[in-house]
Amino acid sequence: MKVSNTFAFVVDGDTEVWYLQMLKRNERELNINIEPKLPSKKSIPDQFKMVKDLAADYTKVFWIVDYDVIVKETREAKKGVETSEQLFIKLKEKAEKLDNVIVIVNNPCIEFWFLLHFEKTSKLYSDCNSAEKQLKKHLTDYEKTRKYFTKQDNDIYLKLKNKLSDAKVNSKSLKFDKYNTSKAICEMNSLFKIQEVTDKK
Repeated sequence: MKVSNTFAFVVDGDTEVWYLQMLKRNERELNINIEPKLPSKKSIPDQFKMVKDLAADYTKVFWIVDYDVIVKETREAKKGVETSEQLFIKLKEKAEKLDNVIVIVNNPCIEFWFLLHFEKTSKLYSDCNSAEKQLKKHLTDYEKTRKYFTKQDNDIYLKLKNKLSDAKVNSKSLKFDKYNTSKAICEMNSLFKIQEVTDKK
């Protein structure tokens, strides 16, 4: 039985987990369940299976994917073998056939979403480090640690909150396109559809 308005997230890294926890902490009216969280480095098929299983129990399941890992694995794939990218596109399409699953892709990673709070850009960063470097021009003290992300009264969500509407606008056009994946992608604005679902109740 689905409990009304419970949201589950399948993510592939700590950064996403911390950000979501802070979203929950600061937007108390959202009934978000952030468990279960994935240990880092779970394979795409493992993540897909988890998405499918959770879809039976939750109002919405968000599958948040950092594309830089898929790009790297695809580059390193042997000729003639199905690449990570081909596999992901196939599983993404299957996931999206489930009416309560939203797949969110960030290329290269979630730091690009943070950057969009400060800049309107469609520049493709080759990896997470380069996106992070650009982000540090705005958030000079940025660090990928639990302490930084979850600091009481100064967590990552609060640091960015007053620029959230800019980030949503800036990410609107940066959609995943399976025919052109070598571009900047940020679909995190889909995450805030939670509020619409919650507000309707």
